[in-house]
Amino acid sequence: MTTVVAPPTTPGLAHGLRRLYYARFGFAIAWAVLLYLTRSDLGPASVALLVLYPAVDAAAAVVDLRSSRAAGPARALYVNIAVSVLAAVGVAIACTSGVPAVLRVWGTWAVISGLVQLAIGVARRAVGGQWPMVLSGGLSVLVGAGFIIAAGADVPPLAGLAGYAALGGIFFLASALRLGRAAQES
Repeated sequence: MTTVVAPPTTPGLAHGLRRLYYARFGFAIAWAVLLYLTRSDLGPASVALLVLYPAVDAAAAVVDLRSSRAAGPARALYVNIAVSVLAAVGVAIACTSGVPAVLRVWGTWAVISGLVQLAIGVARRAVGGQWPMVLSGGLSVLVGAGFIIAAGADVPPLAGLAGYAALGGIFFLASALRLGRAAQES
């Protein structure tokens, strides 16, 4: 006997993405507040936070992949997982060299993951609620380049990473809300 597993329906995928996006919003805002409170110091708390953020991004991509494998852009999610894991390791190593190194690694990760997020948002446009993800991905590319440039400043600020995360969280919230509207309209 052969069992065929049907791909997730658009409403089922939208529901799973909506929950994931709400969780990502909450995490991003809490993370941003905690990083901001560390005041641009590379102490144990900020180092842990800096490594945690891309690690959570990788974990979220795994959750996304599991919930949308048959209906989503699996290759892009695998790329996102790999890039985020490498970013977490890279940030941990960069923390031993100082804020400029952290900003360079973080900026590179923001550019690459932004391109991936942009591609995933475009691929999922039929699901609905993805325009905030497309905008967020594009903005991540630009802001990531800005972090790389800021690394060359006399006193490069870590606080900008908190703003980056908070804005990303707001885009996740906007997408979750739009997914809710799309589900009500269908």
